[in-house]
Amino acid sequence: LTLLLGLPLALATELSCDTRLVTVTFDNATIPGLLGHWVYIGGASTYPPHQEELKAVKHATFSLFPSSHEDELNVTEIMKVNETCVVKTTGKIQVFHHNSTLAHVDDQGTSTAQLIQSDKDLLIMKHIKDDFRSLSLSARTPNVSKEHLEEFEAQLHCLGFTAEEMFFTS
Repeated sequence: LTLLLGLPLALATELSCDTRLVTVTFDNATIPGLLGHWVYIGGASTYPPHQEELKAVKHATFSLFPSSHEDELNVTEIMKVNETCVVKTTGKIQVFHHNSTLAHVDDQGTSTAQLIQSDKDLLIMKHIKDDFRSLSLSARTPNVSKEHLEEFEAQLHCLGFTAEEMFFTS
């Protein structure tokens, strides 16, 4: 009886998909909070080129630095793609305050993303590309708690991804 009476309360406190994917509205603290070192943990995408990249990335880190332009960040990326180490130092991130989006610009093109509200030491980004769905998780350290990982997987499920479509670095 206790289990049955407690079930509605437990279900009521379960976060819905709408509350899991709340985007961040940029304020004066948003961009300074992004600066520094990040470790890519994993993600999922329905965009075919991103799917191939997600499968191939074994480890990735990136650092965000201020640039000489107010609405731009410099980004340095270090990745292990299959068995090859790749270092990119020419990337830029354009900051668009009016619609709270970020656009990563490098020699391979431009990709746009929105930040999803989460812990300050996590960087969850919903990538925007036509009608394709993509979500990625990065963190300040290479290890994230089981709870944070489960929450991210729940966010991926909210976007319709299955476990087989999720890719995590080693």
